[in-house]
Amino acid sequence: MRKVEIDLLETLNGVMNIAEERKIAIGSFNTPNLESLLSVIEAAEELQLPVIIQFAQCHEPWIPLSVIGPIMVEKARKATVPVCVHLDHGETLEYLQQALDLGFTAIMYDGSVLPYEENLSNTKKAVEMAAKTGASVEAELGSMGRRESGAGDESGAEDETKIYTDPVQAGIFVKETGIDALACSFGTTHGIYLTEPKLDFDVVRGVRNQTGNIPVVMHGGSGVSREDYRKAIEAGVRKVNYFTYMDKSGGAAAEKYLGTLKAGEPVFFSSIVEAARAAMKENVKTAMKMFALMD
Repeated sequence: MRKVEIDLLETLNGVMNIAEERKIAIGSFNTPNLESLLSVIEAAEELQLPVIIQFAQCHEPWIPLSVIGPIMVEKARKATVPVCVHLDHGETLEYLQQALDLGFTAIMYDGSVLPYEENLSNTKKAVEMAAKTGASVEAELGSMGRRESGAGDESGAEDETKIYTDPVQAGIFVKETGIDALACSFGTTHGIYLTEPKLDFDVVRGVRNQTGNIPVVMHGGSGVSREDYRKAIEAGVRKVNYFTYMDKSGGAAAEKYLGTLKAGEPVFFSSIVEAARAAMKENVKTAMKMFALMD
């Protein structure tokens, strides 16, 4: 008898509904290579948790969306848990359309560095584009300073380019655009935290109140304390973006493996990859448990 495959490919709306019902957050992990993609899917399946796999436009130099995108969609379709395939930080409408054409079930238009009216106008267009395929849309108001790649000042000084989200403006923005989730700036930063973040949870509560409880997205989620994750989720965060510390754990594992080799012993790339993949999977499982309030 032929095995019947269950397609659990889900929209962002779908997994956000699960998060809202359970009062948890869903982990959203950048997967710009096969190793990180497999680590995230396997971690979600072992924990039996829904998950969001995503690809950021700034990762295009690492691997083209046209290459990794179809693989992400295929792995999501074959997963045993609900999986949303999401475009993270799409900076142009053309790039958003490319993701939709590949079968992505959610897109994020990031116009946060643009003037408000231009961000509003382009986000409306993104919502119209996504509606044609049934995909969900995330947008961003405010600025977290450094971009998703984590590049930026490493002096340890506070990033003065941060602009916290205005809850009242968020209410207007959500109503006029019809988006499904909103990334808010309330004290997080992309990349490595050089000082302990000071998070303003009143911003999250205010956005939820002004928008009719739209799911709030935390960008720059790596490196936040367990206590602050819990406070953010209680305030209304339903999606947490996470990549830098997962990626860092893979690098540390590769370095550790290389340190075990004796002088003159051959180095095999596949062994380095396997060590990194195993470490990333464990790091992702720890993060998923925190977001789901499992520990």
